[in-house]
Amino acid sequence: MVVTRRECEERGCCYSPLLNASGPPWCFYPVSYPGYTMGPLTPIPRGQAATLTRARPSYLPRDIFTLRLEATEEPAGCLHLTLRDPSCQRYEVQLPAGAPRVKADALDALYTTQYQSDPFGVVVRRKSNGRVIMNTTVAPLLFADQYLQLSTSLASSLVSGLGQHYTSLLLDLNWTSLTLWNRDVAPHADANLYGSHPFYLVQEEDGLAHGVFLLNSNAIEVMLQPTPALTWVSTGGVLDLYVFLGPDPQSVIRQYLQVIGYPMMPPYWSLGFHLCRWGYTTTNTTQQVAHRMHNAKFPMDVQWNDLDYADKRRVFTFDPVRFGDLPAMVEDFHERGLKYILILDPGISTTSPPGTYGPFDDGVKRGVFIKNATGQILVGKVWPGPTAFPDFTNPETRLWWEDCIRDFHSKVPVDGLWIDMNEPSSFVQGSLDGCPETDLENPPYTPSVVGGRLSSGTLCMSAQQRLSTHYNLHNMYGLTEAYATHSALTKLARKRAFVLSRSSYPGIGRFSGVWTGDVRSDWEQLQYSIPSVLQFSLFGVPLVGADICGFEGNTTEELCVRWMQLGAFYPFMRNHNDRPNAPQEPYVFGEKAQAAMRNALNLRYSLLPFLYTLFHHAHTSADTVARPLFMEFPTDPSCQTIDRQFLWGSSLLISPTIEQGVEEIAAYLPPGTWYSLHNGQPLYSKGQFLNLPAPLDTINIHVREGHIIPQQEPALTTTVSRRNSFYLTVALSAGGWAWGDLFWDDGDGLDTFETGDYCYIIFIAGQSQVVSDPVKLNDALDGLVLGGLQVFGVPSPPHYVFANGEKVRDFMYCPDTKVLKVSSLSLPMSDVFTIQWAL
Repeated sequence: MVVTRRECEERGCCYSPLLNASGPPWCFYPVSYPGYTMGPLTPIPRGQAATLTRARPSYLPRDIFTLRLEATEEPAGCLHLTLRDPSCQRYEVQLPAGAPRVKADALDALYTTQYQSDPFGVVVRRKSNGRVIMNTTVAPLLFADQYLQLSTSLASSLVSGLGQHYTSLLLDLNWTSLTLWNRDVAPHADANLYGSHPFYLVQEEDGLAHGVFLLNSNAIEVMLQPTPALTWVSTGGVLDLYVFLGPDPQSVIRQYLQVIGYPMMPPYWSLGFHLCRWGYTTTNTTQQVAHRMHNAKFPMDVQWNDLDYADKRRVFTFDPVRFGDLPAMVEDFHERGLKYILILDPGISTTSPPGTYGPFDDGVKRGVFIKNATGQILVGKVWPGPTAFPDFTNPETRLWWEDCIRDFHSKVPVDGLWIDMNEPSSFVQGSLDGCPETDLENPPYTPSVVGGRLSSGTLCMSAQQRLSTHYNLHNMYGLTEAYATHSALTKLARKRAFVLSRSSYPGIGRFSGVWTGDVRSDWEQLQYSIPSVLQFSLFGVPLVGADICGFEGNTTEELCVRWMQLGAFYPFMRNHNDRPNAPQEPYVFGEKAQAAMRNALNLRYSLLPFLYTLFHHAHTSADTVARPLFMEFPTDPSCQTIDRQFLWGSSLLISPTIEQGVEEIAAYLPPGTWYSLHNGQPLYSKGQFLNLPAPLDTINIHVREGHIIPQQEPALTTTVSRRNSFYLTVALSAGGWAWGDLFWDDGDGLDTFETGDYCYIIFIAGQSQVVSDPVKLNDALDGLVLGGLQVFGVPSPPHYVFANGEKVRDFMYCPDTKVLKVSSLSLPMSDVFTIQWAL
C-alpha cells in the first residue's frame, strides 16, 4: 500500500523515502505517537483488568475510544490477554463444539508482565532468565471498528508458523508480510492459501521456545521485520492473544493444543496408501485402477473418486450411466478389504427442477443456506453451475447435512468424505448478483489478498450466517464444515470418521486431516511439501500430506519415484492427479521405478504399528507425528533451520532425496549413533552433515539409538497386515539400552483410549535382552505373535539366543554392521516375553 507524503503526515507519522522500495516502510510512527492510556489494574479471577482510553482520534474511521484489557493465567500455564470494546459486543471466535480444555498441572507462572500506561503497552518476560518474549510498546495500539493493530518485538529471528503459505519452515523477516485469508489458489509464493493459522512459534536461545496465538478469524495481515519484530493487523473482531511459555518447543505446541483441542485419532486403515485422480470417469475405470494396483502388488487401502461420480456434478448424487453400479463397486471393494472415499463439495446446485434434487429442496425448507444482505439465498457458481452454500454455524444445517450424508450413505456406503472447495470457493466474485457497496465489502484496509478484494473467489462479505457475517466467519468455513461432516459420519457408522479438508483453521485437527492443495508436479514443490507438512504438525493437524507426484502438470518417472519415497513418510499418503495430465499411478512406470515405489510402500506398511502409536500420542498428549528436528533437538543450533529432513516421533530420521539427478545427499545427523533402518549400519555423528548414498531405489531412514520400533510384516491392505506377525527393530544406545512402545486397538472403534478398550505394551532393552511389558490388555492382540526382531549395535557375536528361556536356533549375526537378527519366533504379543543373547 503506497502512502504519499501528505497522507503520511496527515496521519501524524514520519515520512522518509528510501531508494529501496522493498525495505523499511517510508511512513512510520514517531515515538510520541498518541495511543491509549491505561487506568489502574484491578483484580479479576485468575488475573487483572484495566480500562484503556484514547483521548485523540487516530487516522482510522470509527475508532473505539475505550477498551477493556484482561490479563489472565490459563490452566495451560500461558498468559491470556484480551482487548475488547466494553460498551459493544463485537464478534468473537467460538471454536465448534467448544474446544475441550485439557486439564494441565498447576505450575508457577513462567512469565512476568510489566505495563506501560501512556501510551499503553505490555512487556512479557520469561521469568527464568528475564528474556523479553513480547513487547508491545514498540508501536502504538490501534483499535477501530475494522482495523485492529498490535506490534511486538521478537525474542529471535527464528520464527515458524502463520500458515498457510508457500514458505520454508522458518519465515523470512526481511520486511515481508503474510496474509491469513482462506483462498482457493494453487500453492505459490507470496499468496494467501487455503488455510489460516494465526499462531507462531519462536525458537529462543538455549533450546527455549515460546508461541503466540491470536484467536481471530477476520482477514489478518502479519508484517514481519528484521529487527526482529512483528505487527498483527486484523480487519475486525477483538484482540484475543495467548502467549505460551513452553519452555521447550514441544511444550509450546502442547499448550497451544490445550486451547484449540487435541487431534482426533485416525482409523488405522487411513494410514495406508490412498489413490485418487480427477478423471476416473466410470466405475469400470475406477475398478480397473484398483485391480491393477493389486495385480502389480502395490499395497493400497483406499480407492478414491473425484467429482466424476456425480450426476451433473451435483453432490449427494451419482451418474446413472457412468457410475450406475457405484454401490456394487463399493461393496466389491469392501469384500476385498479396501475402503472407498469420494469428494463432497459444499456448494449445492440451485438449478434442478423443483422436487428433483432433495438436498436443495430440503435445504430451502429448513433455511440452511447462507443469505445475502437482503435475506435471499446467496447464489455463487461452482462446478454444477449456480450454487447455494450451507451455513454450518447453524445447528439446523448440521442436522440437514447429516440427513443428506445418511441418505447418500444408505445407497453408497462410503468410508470417509473428502471436503474440497470449502474456503469456500466460488467462480464468481461474491455472488451471481454481485455484492452491495458497504464497509464490509470495501473495508478501510484490505490486506494483500489474491484478487485484491476479500470477496475474490468467494462469497460476499455482507453475506449473513447464523453466528455473524461472512466477513467475520469466512476463515472458519472449512472448520465448521469439517465439524459437521465428522459428526455426521461418526453418528452414522458408529466408528471413527475419516474426513479430509482443504480449508483449515485452528482446531480442525480434532475433526479432519488436511492436504496441501493443488501442488505442481515439479521438484521445487516436492521440496516445499516438507515444511508445509511440518507447519501443520505445529498447527495441531498431524494427519497431513501433499498430493504425491503432484496434482498439476505432468510428472516424470524420477520425480514420481522420489515423491513416493518421501510420501511414504507423510503422515497422510495419497497420490492424486488432475484430468489433463499423464497418468501417475505406480503401475504405469518402468520396472525399476515400480520396484522402488513398491519398496517404499512396503516399508511404510511395515512401520504402520509405529506410526499408529505416534498418532495415539498425538491424540492423547499433543505430541507431534512428523516432527521438525528443532523440536526434538532444541539446543542444537544446526537443527534450527532444517526443513529438508524431519523425524517421525523422536526415533526415526527421514532424509529424502528431493533434487533431480542426485544419487548422494548430504544429511544432518544430530549427535549420537544413528542406524540405517535398511541394514543396521551405524553412523556415529558429532552433530554433522554426512554424505549418504541415495540411488533411485533408496530413501535414507535412520533409527536413533536408544529406541525400539514396533513393525509388522506388510501386506497389500491393512486388513491383512494387521493380522501378520510383528517384529521389533531395537537400536541400542552406547550403553546397550533401548525403549519403545505399541498402542493397539481394533483400528476404528470410537474412543478406545478414553474407554480403556485397547492394548499398550512397552518394550525395554538392556543387559543383552529385550523384555515386553504389557501395561494394558484387551483382546485386540489375541492371536498375534512376535515373529522376530533385529537388534542394532550388538558389539560381538552372541554365543546363543533364548526366547522365554528356550534356546533359539534361527538367528544370525553380521559382524560388519553389528546386527543380530532373530527369526522364526512365535511369541504371543499379549504375553510377557524375554529374548536374551549371551555375548
